[in-house]
Amino acid sequence: MVAQDQGTVLLVDDDLELCAMLDSYLTRHGWRVSTAHNGADGVRAAQVQAPGLIILDGMLPDMDGFDVLRRIRATDSVPVLLLTARGEEIDRIVGLEMGADDYLGKPFNPRELLARMRAIHRRTQVREKPESESRGFIVDESRREISFDGHAVLLTDIEYRLLATLLRRHPEVVDREDLTVEAFDRQSRPFDRSLDMHISRLRKKLETLEGFEGTVKSIRNSGYLLVQVADGART
Repeated sequence: MVAQDQGTVLLVDDDLELCAMLDSYLTRHGWRVSTAHNGADGVRAAQVQAPGLIILDGMLPDMDGFDVLRRIRATDSVPVLLLTARGEEIDRIVGLEMGADDYLGKPFNPRELLARMRAIHRRTQVREKPESESRGFIVDESRREISFDGHAVLLTDIEYRLLATLLRRHPEVVDREDLTVEAFDRQSRPFDRSLDMHISRLRKKLETLEGFEGTVKSIRNSGYLLVQVADGART
């Protein structure tokens, strides 16, 4: 039985044995795999190949994996799953702050990697839905883009899902559990700061958005709320 085509994944890792194993494993499960074994080649491959997903090792021979992530995020919102040294919480936090969509500690079970990749793939599937307007934002669900005052907002897939949910649910406070399910297709986990990191990045982008006066406000013991000056509250 031939596996359903899941799209193209770019694997950026200098561990040749791991890359060969993942190439074989992921190919059997429907992915088209390309590889790069250093940061410079990874950045070039991301630009030329336009993959649907990037798996990026946090430690590469020529440059830090976070530098690679920074360069990719400067021009592209492609989903990135960051591989970190197990137990290095600071690496996971920094990666999320810089725009990684998810992370997985090394060593890992290939089945868990595959499950996380499939979750990201489900989130990024394009569905033919009309545009909608809310709070001055235009949400184009078919292209998974959001614009404000005629200008597209450069968002990662996670940030897109968070902002779309906050706009759709306005003016109610969206609780953490609902946002986690919407953004990551999973329940929240104890001590997991992924949601907070992505909200922080989204907040910074909105607060520097020309013409936008507001923020994403944290509501203690509840969740998050998108507020604007027009709502009568500046935070």
